[in-house]
Amino acid sequence: MTDTTQNAAGAMDERLRQVSIWKKLLNRPELGAVAGTVLVFVFFGLVAANSGMFSSKGIITFLEVSAQLGILAVFASLLMIAGEFDLSVGSMIGFAGVAIAIPAAVWGVPIWLAIIFAFVLAVLVGYVNGLIVVRSGLPSFIVTLAGLFILRGLTIGLTREITGRTQVSGLKQLSEGDPIAWLFAGDWFGFLFANNPTVNGIPASIFWWLALTALATWVLLRTPFGNWIFASGGDKLAARNVGVPVNSVKILLFIGTACAATLFAAIQVLDAGSADTNRGLLKEFEAIIAVVIGGTLLTGGYGSAIGAAFGALIFGTVQMGIFFTGVNTDWFKVFVGVMMLIAVLFNNYVRKKVTEAR
Repeated sequence: MTDTTQNAAGAMDERLRQVSIWKKLLNRPELGAVAGTVLVFVFFGLVAANSGMFSSKGIITFLEVSAQLGILAVFASLLMIAGEFDLSVGSMIGFAGVAIAIPAAVWGVPIWLAIIFAFVLAVLVGYVNGLIVVRSGLPSFIVTLAGLFILRGLTIGLTREITGRTQVSGLKQLSEGDPIAWLFAGDWFGFLFANNPTVNGIPASIFWWLALTALATWVLLRTPFGNWIFASGGDKLAARNVGVPVNSVKILLFIGTACAATLFAAIQVLDAGSADTNRGLLKEFEAIIAVVIGGTLLTGGYGSAIGAAFGALIFGTVQMGIFFTGVNTDWFKVFVGVMMLIAVLFNNYVRKKVTEAR
């Protein structure tokens, strides 16, 4: 048998070799988050079974908490897969909230127009963040950390200057009858769960969370833009060499995270009927933690929007689970730190195994 024939046979053997189920699972970034979700539900199913956590109202409660964080985490996952961070999203929540509240409550602007105004500002903020990162070459961590302080300072300073307070209220009445306010607040498909009068429907945030997770997953796995995201985070020089518009991809993703923060703000402001300059505090870190728990590597090039959604579900379930079981909520921060460390160690293990498999 000639060398050529042997090489051809070897190549065929390589293509036809069996891949174990375990290695197939390791190639799924969301593996750890799915397993963690199962463990969390089993744990609280045992220790909080009679607390009301898994009643209709309890389920809606922890899903709503998960959904609001999940909206941020899904977009943060896309940006992190592309190799960048946005630490300004928490401040963007507060900034967008007052950008909706002040025009509506102080200047009499219709709610729908105030919401559009907030999203226009979000596009501008995201564009500026992305442009500075790609043009300067500075780490996005530093650029958006500066944005965190700038936006929070503007939010507090402008709100005090215009209203004399740090809170703006009265939006509940103004949103009644508004043509688009219902998209962000209240319960959709109002009905009773098992004839339970305390549950009127499903909060809008849950639908936004599920829809955006599905959209982000489709973009990542089924579109050229998704390939560009992975390529930008994996090796941006190689990506540029094959024609990937790396700078444009990253700028668009920064715009996406700013718009996600604005969506979060709109949901909170219209649901609560007020805006507060301190809203969104530390949400940027919670979103990053949810993304890392979901299997996205801090180095970029590998991750999953579905994993980020599961990471947010773990986060929200534990946060409310601790409340339902009556444990001191200070322990929740301990859990967050431990989960972050475990997730990073597990993701590092997965990365090494995937590299060896190749």
